[in-house]
Amino acid sequence: MCTKTIPVLWGCFLLWHLCLSSSQTIYPGIKARITQRALDYGVQAGMEIIERMLKEKNLPDLSGSESLEFLKVDYVNYNFSNIKIRAFSFPNTSLAFVPGVGIKALTNHGTANISTDWEFESPLFQDTGGADLFLSGVYFTGIIILTRNDFGHPTLKLQDCYAQVSHAHVSFSGELSVLYNSFAEPMEKPILKNLNEMLCPIIASEVKALNANLSTLEVLTKIDNYTLLDYSLISSPEITENYLDLNLKGVFYPLENLADPPFSPVPFVLPERSNSMLYIGIAEYFFKSASFAYFTAGAFNVTLSTKEISNHFVQNSQGLGNVLSRIAEIYILSQPFMVRIMATEPPVINLQPGNFTLDIPASIMMLTQPKNSTVETIVSMDFVASTSVGLVILGQRLVCSLSLNRFRLALPESNRSNIEVLRFENILSSILHFGVLPLANAKLQQGFPLPNPHKISFVNSDIEVLEGFLLISTDLKYETSSKQQPSFHGWEGLNLISGQWRGKSAP
Repeated sequence: MCTKTIPVLWGCFLLWHLCLSSSQTIYPGIKARITQRALDYGVQAGMEIIERMLKEKNLPDLSGSESLEFLKVDYVNYNFSNIKIRAFSFPNTSLAFVPGVGIKALTNHGTANISTDWEFESPLFQDTGGADLFLSGVYFTGIIILTRNDFGHPTLKLQDCYAQVSHAHVSFSGELSVLYNSFAEPMEKPILKNLNEMLCPIIASEVKALNANLSTLEVLTKIDNYTLLDYSLISSPEITENYLDLNLKGVFYPLENLADPPFSPVPFVLPERSNSMLYIGIAEYFFKSASFAYFTAGAFNVTLSTKEISNHFVQNSQGLGNVLSRIAEIYILSQPFMVRIMATEPPVINLQPGNFTLDIPASIMMLTQPKNSTVETIVSMDFVASTSVGLVILGQRLVCSLSLNRFRLALPESNRSNIEVLRFENILSSILHFGVLPLANAKLQQGFPLPNPHKISFVNSDIEVLEGFLLISTDLKYETSSKQQPSFHGWEGLNLISGQWRGKSAP
């Protein structure tokens, strides 16, 4: 009896463990917060976008049939085609958050000027021509529901749409315009009825087209030959009365392995601020996953020749350009000389208020390869390099740069007072400072892409390092210039962070 019970208990335990694991909360690596200020600016920028869009598109044809009793005409079949909006005004338009639901759009007292071609057919006459249509009392309200699909893309849905045009005035042009304008008023009512029935379907169609574009967004982006970055939504947007939060996965993967790193993100809370349009919080987890992914992919292993490093010495160290050559002469005379640096563990990320550091545990080897022989190791030692991380936003990318704070060989404390050891430690520190870090910074210049819509630039930007995450506060600017580069979308830069770790937008 006991032996039969044990497998059952184990099965129950495994099921319980699986249920517990599946119910664990997943925290974001990146959190983007859109404030009411962004919505208010969105109304302004949105009018420009809508105006350009409407002027490029034709509205669906309007067709129908009406009887003209005062002319004793049984019916007049009409068709309005090539309908184009020439001008419009929506002076009272607003966007507002609906907590837990979406974003409510409201406009009233709108007007529009429309041009159209027309065609009439009746038992008495048949004709074609042009006309102008003036609409007033335009009213619209609806709620945009924001969710996510199974692939982590944002999705939109129009809910509670109501649209109405209160008044329409038709003015015909042409040789018989006086005649046609005499019975224009009876036709305005059916035109209004047909138009009001079409408005919400037209708006819903535009939302559907926007969803199709959103579904093509790349949420898994190849950064370089080593890593991928996952920007997918991990949950539907969180909406309060004052802001909307987007929770993005924000994790790096080695190019050949999409398994999550062996550590989990921890929750972080954005400060309650509303002075900027957009806040982006980048968790320590984001940078830790980058460190782990690049380490796993072997990106932190580098072998440099004496010539390569000496070139950087000459450019950066004012007189120390021959140090490595002297070392080579002392140890190996005229033999080829190389330095190999390999990270022994993933670099350690630490974000504290006002301070972003990266500690790199690694080994350094000085090698030589005599002619017709294998590589020989002159010396090999472990070390830890402590660096500060500088940050700048260029285009739509977060660019990092490293500066050496401290270099320390992994030696017993009793050996640290040895003059030769200290001298050698200083030489290796110079190699790292003037030879290796410039090469690393050159590669870091490509940066990490930030989530941002096309043609939206950052302005009045600020960067802060807080405990456990990086906070970017910024306003937004819609760019209409066609000269923008598609990769950067015309973003403005931030000055390199220093001192109190705060950046400002470039002049």
